[in-house]
Amino acid sequence: MSNYPDLQLYIGGAWRRTAETLPVINPADESVIGAVPVASTGDLDAALEAAERGFAVWRKTSPARRAEVLRKAAALLRERINEVATDITREHGKPFQQARLEVIRGAEFFEWDAGEAQRTYGRVIPSEPGIRYIVHHQPIGTVAAFSPWNFPMSQPARKIAGALAAGCSIIIKAAEETPAGCLHIARAFHDAGLPAGVLNLVFGIPTQISEYLIPQEQVRLIAFTGSTAVGRTLTGLASRYVKPTLMELGGHAPVIVCDDADPVKAGIASAIRKVRNSGQVCTSPTRFFVHESVYKPFTEAFIERARAVKVGNGLEEGVEMGPVANHRRVEAMEMLVADAVSKGAKLLLGGERPRNSGYFYPPTVLADLPGDARVMREEPFGPLAVINPVSSLEEAIEKANGVPFGLAAYAFTNSAANVDQITDDLEAGNVSINTLEASVAETPFGGVKESGFGREGGAEGILHYTVIKNVSHRMAI
Repeated sequence: MSNYPDLQLYIGGAWRRTAETLPVINPADESVIGAVPVASTGDLDAALEAAERGFAVWRKTSPARRAEVLRKAAALLRERINEVATDITREHGKPFQQARLEVIRGAEFFEWDAGEAQRTYGRVIPSEPGIRYIVHHQPIGTVAAFSPWNFPMSQPARKIAGALAAGCSIIIKAAEETPAGCLHIARAFHDAGLPAGVLNLVFGIPTQISEYLIPQEQVRLIAFTGSTAVGRTLTGLASRYVKPTLMELGGHAPVIVCDDADPVKAGIASAIRKVRNSGQVCTSPTRFFVHESVYKPFTEAFIERARAVKVGNGLEEGVEMGPVANHRRVEAMEMLVADAVSKGAKLLLGGERPRNSGYFYPPTVLADLPGDARVMREEPFGPLAVINPVSSLEEAIEKANGVPFGLAAYAFTNSAANVDQITDDLEAGNVSINTLEASVAETPFGGVKESGFGREGGAEGILHYTVIKNVSHRMAI
């Protein structure tokens, strides 16, 4: 088994240490496993200068060459999958097999956007004889990107893939709680021959880094994944400097189970997906609105499967769910459960932290929740599911839309008419029917309402890293 990596900043194609560090905690046993460097103002200035130099080179690099580097980095990550996954499990807690899938997913982002690098087509607009109107997509410049702790490798991969495919340089601030995933990405691109300065990796105090980078002249786009509260702050800061943003923010995903669905299959599938990543997923299915005619069998199937989930250290064989990321997540679950029960909700499973070391919290199910329970409006970001009966599809859709978020939504039904109504009326950027997969590399991903704006992935994702230039050319004067 490999040792946890020596964490360093990656600036201008070189690794550098810092005087100040923060501890990296293994959430399974609360032990310190590493020290993450804290970037100083001098480090950030160096990253800005390096990114400017890197952009001058990379924007002139052919799309085919960009694609070659992206694919080579993806291949290296696939080769190193066990090492990368082990480090992710140590710092995050997720089961090793889920960490391996995350590495594969990150590689898929690079592979998809490698193809998109060669497909940023412009167009010629029909006009009168002797004049041409030509639309170009050109790289926007240096990107300042901020990625969260819940997916240490695939979340930064998505931003790096889009930026590099478009011809941009990027400074990415990865999460200080889970830094190794992005470190492995930087290593892969370094070994793949990416020119110095195109990719720069920093860690540190989030507010200090964002408040310093965003106003800088070199930064042309801000890309962020995280909470709606932080997204508001960064969007406000960017607006002061008239800079575009790409925001993938919080969610509170509803699941509608129609009366024609198989309640047992839907319940089992939902319980399995609910505990993925310990529920710490912005698209995690959380608010279940189940038709009253199938409510009982669905709930029983969900509870039976959730009760069988093996919880433990993610490096142990057979573990399906690891700890949550930190003590704050445990405290948030405890608060939301206590609030719901005090208002009349039924606690059907879990709800009590086991008395041992580590940030463990069991799969938990609440039922028959009143509308004023906090968890009905606040994203738990943990292994907590809430199940309520509804009398009609219309009622389910109304309740599903009754929060300020709209990132992902799910439904189980075999009726074409239901599918049509759900597709038209659910307020979410990603709607999945009879599957709980919200996005893949080839599809656009993003939210509506307070879940953000812009799209990552798919053919649409790369366009956010470009500017549109129209050229009017008259042949003679």
